[in-house]
Amino acid sequence: MLKKEKSCFVSDSTITSKFGDRPPSTYSMKIQNLSQLKTLFSETGGYKSRTFSSGKYNWRLVIYPNGNEKDNGTRAVDEKSARRPKYPSNRNGTHQVRIGRCVWQRSSQKIMELSCGTRDEYVEGKQFNALRPVRGFPQVLPLDTFNDPKNGYVFNGDQCEFGVDVMVPLTNSEVVSFSQKPSNPKFSWTVNKFSKLKEHRYISSKFLIGGRNWVLELYPKGYNATYSTWLSLFLHLAEGEKMKTGEEIYTQCDLRILDPFGCNHMTRKFDRRHNISNSGWGWCEFVSLAELSKAYLDKQVSLRVEIEFEVVSTTKYS
Repeated sequence: MLKKEKSCFVSDSTITSKFGDRPPSTYSMKIQNLSQLKTLFSETGGYKSRTFSSGKYNWRLVIYPNGNEKDNGTRAVDEKSARRPKYPSNRNGTHQVRIGRCVWQRSSQKIMELSCGTRDEYVEGKQFNALRPVRGFPQVLPLDTFNDPKNGYVFNGDQCEFGVDVMVPLTNSEVVSFSQKPSNPKFSWTVNKFSKLKEHRYISSKFLIGGRNWVLELYPKGYNATYSTWLSLFLHLAEGEKMKTGEEIYTQCDLRILDPFGCNHMTRKFDRRHNISNSGWGWCEFVSLAELSKAYLDKQVSLRVEIEFEVVSTTKYS
């Protein structure tokens, strides 16, 4: 019959335990010959696992099957995690890490799950830094309890198994906002002497909206030969504006050719996502050149273009 365990010994921290069936999420270590391990490491201290990674850092699981005298654990099994350098530390060199351990209890097919400190301490995490690169549980189980085969921690003659969950809080994040009716949402561009334009493409001056610089691109005789009877018009991120891989900027705009004699403007609405591969959107067939010459050129043969942003997204990264 399985013996009921008493509360674990503690030193400078509180250990809480419960039984469950969830395996460790980060790393596990099975010992095939526990008695031999105890003999080999009776003088040198704990047995260290190979290095494993979690949260951009390298770690090792350290087991003291005979207890650790430095932690007043001479009568209890000790279990710790040690951080090994892999990536630069933050400014103060300190990292908040949540640690959970488990010990298999094969007689009941359950896993003893351990957490370090009070509930609030576990949720907030334990600090690892250059002065304290090792944290863990000084007294997991009394040696008599752990070594007794009836309790199931040592099984199949001389085997035992330990595990660890290492959860490092995310250091990268993004905050996305959608600005409706951003300040100064309009930009106007006058293209003079439209009928005498000879270049294939014309680019407006830069204008700042939603924390980004934009430009309008105009093709007076179409984007290419297929659209030679049309005016092509596009919104683009300005040169020098860089986007991160996977980043998107959402825009909802009204793009217009203004009627110089009234209010019959040629307006096209669009909502698009701009990214690295598609930083510009617009129309190859915005308005036919025939219609343009009849209705949208003033007496000086000038063309007025306007864009108005309804919504633009901004993303801050950290």
